[in-house]
Amino acid sequence: MAERPAIDPALVTALVPTLSRSLAEQFNVFRVMHHGTHEKQLSNVFAWLLNAQGTHHLGDAPQRIFLELVNGSLPADSRLPTTGYDVAQEVVTPGSEGEPVPELADIADIVLSSPEAAIVVENFGTSDGHGHDFRRYLALGTANDRSAAVVLLCQRHEPHLQRDGWQRAVVITYAELLRTLRAHIAGHRAWIRQNPEQHFFIRQLFEHFVEGPAAMNTEDTLAFLTAMCETGESARYGQRPRDRVAEDFADLMAAQARRQFEDSLALLAATKKALRGHANATLVGQVNAQIPAGPIEKVVTRFVGQWEWCVELQRSDDHPTVFFEFGPTAVAEQERVPRRLEAPDYSQVFVSLQGPSGEGISRLAHTGVGLTEVLDGLQATDLRLRDAVLGIVAQ
Repeated sequence: MAERPAIDPALVTALVPTLSRSLAEQFNVFRVMHHGTHEKQLSNVFAWLLNAQGTHHLGDAPQRIFLELVNGSLPADSRLPTTGYDVAQEVVTPGSEGEPVPELADIADIVLSSPEAAIVVENFGTSDGHGHDFRRYLALGTANDRSAAVVLLCQRHEPHLQRDGWQRAVVITYAELLRTLRAHIAGHRAWIRQNPEQHFFIRQLFEHFVEGPAAMNTEDTLAFLTAMCETGESARYGQRPRDRVAEDFADLMAAQARRQFEDSLALLAATKKALRGHANATLVGQVNAQIPAGPIEKVVTRFVGQWEWCVELQRSDDHPTVFFEFGPTAVAEQERVPRRLEAPDYSQVFVSLQGPSGEGISRLAHTGVGLTEVLDGLQATDLRLRDAVLGIVAQ
């Protein structure tokens, strides 16, 4: 098989603005709430749908649709009843006889159970057991001599990820389930009239997880085309078959974007480590020699999530804490500071001051120190970070 041409890393960077604008232009309640970024959130939604007593008022229709999809992947003599299941979440799976109890319990995301049958569901972005024990899932389903199936409910079916028994699992994608459910709803006009809120919610679910972002507008499409031409990718427009070319291009873009994202995470972590080291070795002494009150007592890096890219300078005598923030954390702070910066430069480190209530920040400022400079190592004679700290506490 001929090797596919590589993607220029610059293309991914060039296309991010147009793709992100297209995504932002389409309202969706799941996107507004950042819902679905964690499997537990999605499991809540699917468990709600599969519950015959759920407030969706669809009765057991979603359950039947799901079981029909499951049965479509099972041998005829192993098919399960299509209704009559109770729905539970976060169910601990049993261990094999004589097997030590694992340090962390193995927990199935969703379990549909009846006296005769059970379906044990692992919900994840890809068809991947991601470290769970398939045997435990199956043992949970077949307890009390029930017929059972283990199901991987996922956004993307990637068979090569199914190992260690998970190749025996039934794979159901969000698209398969939601498309069938949408077709069912379309034939029930009375339900749509009587349940407008539920209909809106399910439409939003479908649009977010099946249809994806809206098409780009003409300006963004032209920017996309220009980026393709400027980065040497225009030859792809002349290749055939076009569906295959588009699919290969999307796969290569995804692989390159993943690599660049992973590299950027590594850069953030390295910056944090270098900035903390500089603060402990040099900056604390520089600031404490000059600050009139509230010297720095401790350098802390304790936050996670969107606040992770931060070095905290804790001060004495209840004086407000000073923070060095960069990358995604600086973006989050820019969104909530009372007075936003007019043209934030996210290639550099920011300094901020804790708010008077002890929560949030009251001020945010540039330091003039670039992330690359932090990574290269700041000299002891470089006083820009010291001056940034002194300046923000003096305001």
